[in-house]
Amino acid sequence: MSERADSTSEPDDTPGVVLDSAIGSELAFPSADPRQHWPLHARRLYDKLIAIYGEGDALPTVAAAWIARQRSANTQKTYARGFTVFEAYVREHGVHPFAVTFMLADTFRLYLETAPTLIRVKGGAKNELAAAGPPRSDASRANVLSAASSFYDYTLRLDGLPVAKNPFAAVLRPVIDPDYSATEGLTEQQTALLLTTARDAHLPAKYRPRAYALLLVLYGLCLRVDSLLAARVEDLGHDRGHHTLDVRLKGGSRKKKPVPPYVYDALMTHLNGRTSGHLFCTASGKPLDEPAVWRLIRSLAKRAGLPQATSIHPHVMKHNAITHALARPGARIDKIQSWADHQDARTTQRYNRRKELLDDSPSYELAAGLAHRLISMQGFS
Repeated sequence: MSERADSTSEPDDTPGVVLDSAIGSELAFPSADPRQHWPLHARRLYDKLIAIYGEGDALPTVAAAWIARQRSANTQKTYARGFTVFEAYVREHGVHPFAVTFMLADTFRLYLETAPTLIRVKGGAKNELAAAGPPRSDASRANVLSAASSFYDYTLRLDGLPVAKNPFAAVLRPVIDPDYSATEGLTEQQTALLLTTARDAHLPAKYRPRAYALLLVLYGLCLRVDSLLAARVEDLGHDRGHHTLDVRLKGGSRKKKPVPPYVYDALMTHLNGRTSGHLFCTASGKPLDEPAVWRLIRSLAKRAGLPQATSIHPHVMKHNAITHALARPGARIDKIQSWADHQDARTTQRYNRRKELLDDSPSYELAAGLAHRLISMQGFS
């Protein structure tokens, strides 16, 4: 089996790094360097790659500029993380990312099926990760492959790079069942229990107003956690009798969301007169980050005695909000779609189908009939 030869050279003795000048060429920038405007995840990726490839290689700049081009912070983070996994893999095989072939890209797909995920090192340095987690889910593998493919689509738009085609264009992606979700939802009673635990039992007690308001806003406004954490006090407003919060959605667009009175009151209690800064901050005034919200919601779920305590995550609040809204008598799918910020009504409808797959499963009726027969036959064996 053979492939079209790509413009690559044999790697030198440095593990995984190709020093061919045709590959590691520098990019010319205007006097006003656009790199100073890169978002956080672009800068972090640049710093990581510069430490590996050096200033004379175009890869750090190209990869970081590609991340900076993504509209939302969540996509920037996801793509940067996925690219880091891919870059480490090809470097270990002695290949520069600009010289990857279809065969290596397809082998990377197979590698992802069993490779351990990166998890935080307990007691380690800040942001220190180790490959010690479980293998990636189908959706997670699809995200990594999508990130790699997006990177090569970007390189093909640039002049002067030794990339002639996207090696991931023909790589098979995991088959994703649109009606499947690994998210373990809560009943309305469980959601209320989680919220009251945040309000009345969170420790330390001085952070109860923040924990309660945070979960209420996620649930009551049907928000993604990245939209919540990016929101500022200055984004609160008042429009035609409604309290509002101006949020940035997935994809980068903005939307004005109504804030129900009960949620607004909890927010005001949490803010305690504060008129600027992020809605949810640490004690030192820094923006709360997503890992902190993960720890918070799992701690509260454990304290509340919920069976999902070890698997619950922030998106569960939006998932629950949609599912519970759809269960209301007379619920209109178009209104809930708009509220949930879904582009396609089919995305919203999937929440109904996922619930029905459990609630209306024939397993219950079948098992009930079997149990009745087994009980009636006791003593006849």
